[in-house]
Amino acid sequence: MSPASLWQPFTLGRLDLPHRLALAPMTRSRSNPDGTPGDLAAEYYGQRASLGLIITEGAQPSADGQGYMNTPGIYTPEQIEGWRKITETVHARGGAVFIQLMHVGRMSHPDNTPHHRQPLAPSAISADQDIFTPTGLQKTPAPRELTLEDIQATVAEFRHAAASAIAAGADGVEIHGANGYLLHQFLSPNANHRTDSYGGSVENRSRFVIELAQALAAEIGAERVGIRLSPAMPLGGINEGDTESVHAQYRHLIGELATLNLAYLHLHHVGDDELLRSLRDLWPTAVLVVRYGRNREQIAGDIEAGLADIAPLGRFALANPDIVERLRSEAPLNEVDPTTLYGGGASGYTDYPALAHA
Repeated sequence: MSPASLWQPFTLGRLDLPHRLALAPMTRSRSNPDGTPGDLAAEYYGQRASLGLIITEGAQPSADGQGYMNTPGIYTPEQIEGWRKITETVHARGGAVFIQLMHVGRMSHPDNTPHHRQPLAPSAISADQDIFTPTGLQKTPAPRELTLEDIQATVAEFRHAAASAIAAGADGVEIHGANGYLLHQFLSPNANHRTDSYGGSVENRSRFVIELAQALAAEIGAERVGIRLSPAMPLGGINEGDTESVHAQYRHLIGELATLNLAYLHLHHVGDDELLRSLRDLWPTAVLVVRYGRNREQIAGDIEAGLADIAPLGRFALANPDIVERLRSEAPLNEVDPTTLYGGGASGYTDYPALAHA
C-alpha cells in the first residue's frame, strides 16, 4: 500500500490541497506558433486535476525568454485567454494551477523565437548545446550579455507575466531558477563572468534571483509565488563547481529567499542529501522535492524522511492522467511513450488511457 503520509491534506499558501502529490512542470511543445496554449492543453491539464497542485510547463515571460519551438507564453492578451481555458478546466475538476515562468537565457536559438534575436544571458558565453530548431539540430549561439538596463527590463517582464498569470485565473506562479536556464546561469560561475554587482561573489550571483523573487512577491503576493532550483544540476552546460561552492551558493540564496515567505521551494534534487537537509532546515514554508528515476515505492520517501512536504510527479503523471487513483488502488501504470514527449497532437498527450478504459 502507498504510505499514509502521501494522503494527508496540506495547506500551501492560500491553497488547501487534498494530499501530498502534485504535477511537476514538463515542457510539451504543443502551443500555437504565437505562444498561445494549444486547444488540447486544457484537456491535458484537466485530466490531471486530481493531483491537486498543477505546476504547468514553463511559459516564457517575453519573446526573449523563449528557447524551444512551440512553448507557451504568458505576456499577450491572446496567451492570457488561452491560459484561462486551462485554469477554468482545472478548477472545475478540483485542482489548483501554478504557471511556471521560464526564461531560458542562452538555451535558445534565434530560429525558435518570434523576433529571431540573439539570446540574452548573464555573460556572452555559449551553452554549446544542441537544440532543436525548425531546420533540425543546431548549436546554441553565443548570447548577448545583459546590460544593467536589460536586467531591470527582464524583472519587469516577469512582473508582467506574473500579473498576467493571475489575470488568466492561475492560483500562482513558479519561478524557474533551475535546469540550466537564465536564473541558473546567473548562479553558475561558469556561465556568469560578470564583474558588476550581479557577478563574482556568491552574494552577487544570487542578486538577480533574489530581486526577481522580491518583485513577484510584491506584484502578486508572496503566498502566490514558488521557486524551483536545482543545485549542482549540470544541464545546459552548467558547472557550479565543487561541493563546497554549491553549498555556499545555495545556503546563501535560500537563506535570503526564506525571508520572503514564498509559497514553496521546489528542488530538483540530484543526490546531495546533506545539502537537501540543510536547505529544508532553512526554509520556512512548503518544500517540494522531485528526483529522477524514482519508482512508485520511492515517491513518498522524502516526505517520510521529513525532507519534503509534497512529491511532484513527472513521467508517472504524464502517462497516467489518473495517477492518484492508480497509486491509491495499487493499480498498474501506463508506460511513457518517449517519441511523443515533445510536439505533435493528442497522441502521447491526452490519449493515455485512464483505469476505467485501460
